[in-house]
Amino acid sequence: MTRLITAIGAVALLALGGFLFMSPRGGDLPVNPLVGAANAQDAADVDISTVQEMVLGDENAPITMIEYASYTCPHCASFHEGTFKQLKTDYIDTGKVKFVYREVYFDRYGLWASMMARCEPAKFFGITDLVFQGQSEWSRAGGPVEIVGELRKIGRLAGISEDKLDACLKDAEAAQTLVAWYQHNVDEDGITSTPSFIIDGKMVENQPYADLKKILDDKLGG
Repeated sequence: MTRLITAIGAVALLALGGFLFMSPRGGDLPVNPLVGAANAQDAADVDISTVQEMVLGDENAPITMIEYASYTCPHCASFHEGTFKQLKTDYIDTGKVKFVYREVYFDRYGLWASMMARCEPAKFFGITDLVFQGQSEWSRAGGPVEIVGELRKIGRLAGISEDKLDACLKDAEAAQTLVAWYQHNVDEDGITSTPSFIIDGKMVENQPYADLKKILDDKLGG
């Protein structure tokens, strides 16, 4: 289970290309001399109401389940490759669970993946599957340029045009809004690790599918 670093001290925006670089230890990440900084207080003032919740399943399902996950978290990738597929078949597709996916940003790479996945919201969950499937490749592709290049490949594979990918990955305002949204969510729900889950308002940690199934069945009265 990947532990969440809750304090993000600074967000640095790379002036050339507009990609957002974030330090998980609370300081600016020295990537390029063309860097400007926005501190955490600035992020607190951002309007996060514009961020779209990514939802699967029946809006009126009897159970609401929120997943907090990072695209660079190996345990999150394992969950999506295994447990999530069973969960989707048994509970989401059958109208029993409304599933909400919320990103956690440990690092700049996870944020870039999120910006790419959100480029076309209708394709978000399909792109998320591709990102997790290829996590070990794209996240270890090399430096920032190589990693962005691999994320672009995933976006193109999902049918997003190069121009649109360019615009999404260079949207500094959207990046800052996502960081503020993420920080608000993890603070409000007390998230300290990924993947973590909120089921009808109650915190549930990552666990085998059989145990998760029991929790859901108990709630359904089955």
